[in-house]
Amino acid sequence: MTYIKRTLEKSILQMSQFFPAVLVTGPRQVGKTTILKNCESNSRTYVSLDSLDNRALAQNDPAMFLQNFPAPVLIDEIQYAPQLLPYIKIQIDKHQQPGMFWLTGSQQFHLMKNVTESLAGRVGILQLQGLSQTEKDGNRSALPFLPTEQYIKTQAVNAPEADIINVYERIWKGSYPKLYPADNIHWETFYESYLQTYIERDIRTLSTIHKELDFLKFMRSLAARTGQMLNYKAMADDVDVSAPTLKEWLSVLQASNLIYILSPYSNNIGKRFIKTPKVYFLDTGLASYLTGWKTPETLREGAMSGAMFETYAVSEILKSYWHNGKQPNIYYYRDKEGQEIDVLLEENGTFYPVEIKKKTNPTKEDIRHFSILEKLQLKQGTGSVLCMGTNPLSITQNVQRIPITYL
Repeated sequence: MTYIKRTLEKSILQMSQFFPAVLVTGPRQVGKTTILKNCESNSRTYVSLDSLDNRALAQNDPAMFLQNFPAPVLIDEIQYAPQLLPYIKIQIDKHQQPGMFWLTGSQQFHLMKNVTESLAGRVGILQLQGLSQTEKDGNRSALPFLPTEQYIKTQAVNAPEADIINVYERIWKGSYPKLYPADNIHWETFYESYLQTYIERDIRTLSTIHKELDFLKFMRSLAARTGQMLNYKAMADDVDVSAPTLKEWLSVLQASNLIYILSPYSNNIGKRFIKTPKVYFLDTGLASYLTGWKTPETLREGAMSGAMFETYAVSEILKSYWHNGKQPNIYYYRDKEGQEIDVLLEENGTFYPVEIKKKTNPTKEDIRHFSILEKLQLKQGTGSVLCMGTNPLSITQNVQRIPITYL
């Protein structure tokens, strides 16, 4: 399979020059091991804890494991043997060399807590998701999304024209590298196998979930609500589990990097804000499979067309930051009067409002709630509407329509 160059490579190499350990997290099969192997120019030992023999040794005799696999080493799926982390710390403190340990982890149930406790100040942590639009397009300028004039000018150079058929093909197909560039893997077979592997390896091994069919039903119910505010009671009734169980299962998906919980913006001025977060699947292909959309055409014309378009945009915004080694300050806004802004990006104290619309020609009516930022006494940057328009166009002096393909 042809390797598709990843934006995160630059951050991995930079962190490896500074930190003794680098941890790349992300869902299964997004290419964590592949990207690290492609970043390595010198010989580095590779060992996977998916192997039961390797896992047993790492869990039962960590010191011997590190003798067998000395640094520099790439340890795959470190979450299976957190017992290694204190011994890795000992090796780091003894040798104090950058880039000694490269680690991957596809599950954050206990991993992040263990890593931050054992390797505090010694590890750089990066997050990898599936292929971004820029990576699929041959790694055109991959900048963190911010609707500024400079961003738009940069992306206009090589971004493909927004075409609804091609856009929904990408939304439906998803972003797992195995599905690109060739079409030799059957879409439904891939996602069926993906879910089976996820439930067997991660859910059974690393969580207390025993009702696997109920958990799958929960995933389908949640996928049908992507882009919506979380309603625990409605979902609990739908899946027939208690609200506390539902919250636990939600945290499992979040720790698996399969969903993103988007927090609402609030400040200390008044109590008019909605405090309920929204949920987004991070891969629209997986969400499409879970909700039963068998073709791009049925998804494009179906009841979830708008929700999937919004989910796709949010996931691409997040990837544009994560794949550049950054964490976005991202929110949505909604108040008790029903005024809503799909996305608020904050950078250096300035707020950039973003609407997401599946239309070619958004109007001033679509950005009518942007004015709320002035009432909240927030410093407002340029705003935008991510849409199906084929080129950037001013809606007002301070708001641009931006084609979805510019992400």
